[in-house]
Amino acid sequence: MAQSAPLILRLVASSVTAATRAGKIIRDIMSEGDLGIVEKGKNDLQTEADRSAQRCILASLSQQFPEVTIIGEEEPSFCEVPSDWVVTDSDPEVLKMACPAYLQNIDDKDVVIWVDPLDGTSEYTQGLLEHVTVLIGVAVGDRAVGGVIHQPYYNYKQQREGGEVEEMGRTLWGIVGGGVGGFIPTSAPEGCRILTTTRSHSTPVVQAALDALQPDEVIRVGGAGHKVMMLIEGKAHAYVFASKGCKKWDTCAPEAVLIATGGHLTDLHGDSYKYHKDIPHPNTGGVLATGHGQDHDWYLAKLPDAVRQALV
Repeated sequence: MAQSAPLILRLVASSVTAATRAGKIIRDIMSEGDLGIVEKGKNDLQTEADRSAQRCILASLSQQFPEVTIIGEEEPSFCEVPSDWVVTDSDPEVLKMACPAYLQNIDDKDVVIWVDPLDGTSEYTQGLLEHVTVLIGVAVGDRAVGGVIHQPYYNYKQQREGGEVEEMGRTLWGIVGGGVGGFIPTSAPEGCRILTTTRSHSTPVVQAALDALQPDEVIRVGGAGHKVMMLIEGKAHAYVFASKGCKKWDTCAPEAVLIATGGHLTDLHGDSYKYHKDIPHPNTGGVLATGHGQDHDWYLAKLPDAVRQALV
């Protein structure tokens, strides 16, 4: 069944299993206790879990899709990948989906996969494990069309406290125009405005953008994947980040899942991000993401010119 399915379904189905395997690697490294932390730059950490999870994902996907461009956050590693890290099976639920007409006949060479093997590294090192996600985004041409968000520590608090829970971790996915899986999209409550933003990278410009939107509540969490999950599960109305600090691998997967639920993601100028293989990696215009039912243009109109000018 897998080989006869359209390419986009096979890509997302294989990304689901690869992300799930990477999540187990992340948990295993944490439980062993030797995180192997390296400081790549100011406020930019990398751990053995980042490196190992990326090796798992790249090896698994490149073996199945050798013609597809894959761009990962971490520098490529040429170490041999353990055989049990390479997964080539596909998620059957994704393969059952109806493929949107515009994605029926895409070519491998038009696809770019953007991988953040561990989104929320800072939080991972601090034990804020519910913030951590594995992100695999699928772009066709220059648009984000498929996304997988794996949350390796979903349910971990209940397990830690001895509660009865299902298997730890969960995987959310979506295809623009095709649907979503792994979660039930929920709209945020009416009559209030809840924003989510960075937990650890705030600046006066970030704060000015938040203040201009007059929120009733601001939820500060780590990881772009986690913030978009807040929108699609109805815990926040918008994700606002007035900074040049995130990259294409942070937003490709979350954007696709968000759009598949009826949400929207742009920079703070209102322009969509492009995801072709030659695009510069930084998202220099910041991030504005809004959940289903929100007026994205209202948020854009409320942002001060000074905020936009800081993101040119």
